[in-house]
Amino acid sequence: MSTNIFSKQDQFCNFEDGIMSELFALGYALTAYTIGAGSLFWLFLASAGFAPYAMTAFEPENVMIAISINLALVSLFAIQHTVMARETFKTWWRKYLPQHLERATYVLVSGLLIILTLWAWQAIPGTMWNISHPIVKFSIQAIATLGFIYVLVSSFITNHLELFGIRQAWMFANHQKYTPVKFNHHYMYRYSRHPMMAGLLVVFWATPDMSMTRFVLGLLMTLYVFIGIRYEERGLVREFGETYNQYQKQTGMFYTFR
Repeated sequence: MSTNIFSKQDQFCNFEDGIMSELFALGYALTAYTIGAGSLFWLFLASAGFAPYAMTAFEPENVMIAISINLALVSLFAIQHTVMARETFKTWWRKYLPQHLERATYVLVSGLLIILTLWAWQAIPGTMWNISHPIVKFSIQAIATLGFIYVLVSSFITNHLELFGIRQAWMFANHQKYTPVKFNHHYMYRYSRHPMMAGLLVVFWATPDMSMTRFVLGLLMTLYVFIGIRYEERGLVREFGETYNQYQKQTGMFYTFR
């Protein structure tokens, strides 16, 4: 009799532990999404000059030191994106982190680094350009808005929930075996291999009021985009093989002129 009671208690504990781990997975993924997506949106606003409390806290007297600090911040962000996306790193940290929380953790760390970058960014005096004509100014701001929408729509085409780690946690919580998202090239992916990156470049540069502070951000982030694409495509070739090789031949990096 005592053995049966112990068995039932043990089963109840395992059940409770399972529920808690599932709730934790969803809570963790949603928290990571809030921080990652929120910081990315803040970056968009900051690059357009609309975000408060971004890139304005520090104004060093030495411009070269300011540029060096800014370069270090972007390099830290780039290294994190590059290293954590590599399969060798993923294999290592799966020893300590559940696979269903892998992407969410990547998003969480990325978001925290964006917050650090925007908070610690060194202001640089000067202005690259300042367009005051109302029609031209409105047109440029409209282009930047379209760039942001283009990034958002592109993320949903490729699978927004997978990209930010929500899908993986949801499948785990619902006891579903994880299945990778299939390679597809629908809609804007028929004409651009990296529409999200193309939209980011539009957001960074389509501004009627380009201060030197935002100019350095745009320049360094543009450099990162091109370096990041190079490493990303190597991984995509390893993952999809000849399918992606053919896609590269048929489709331009940002747009295909046919």
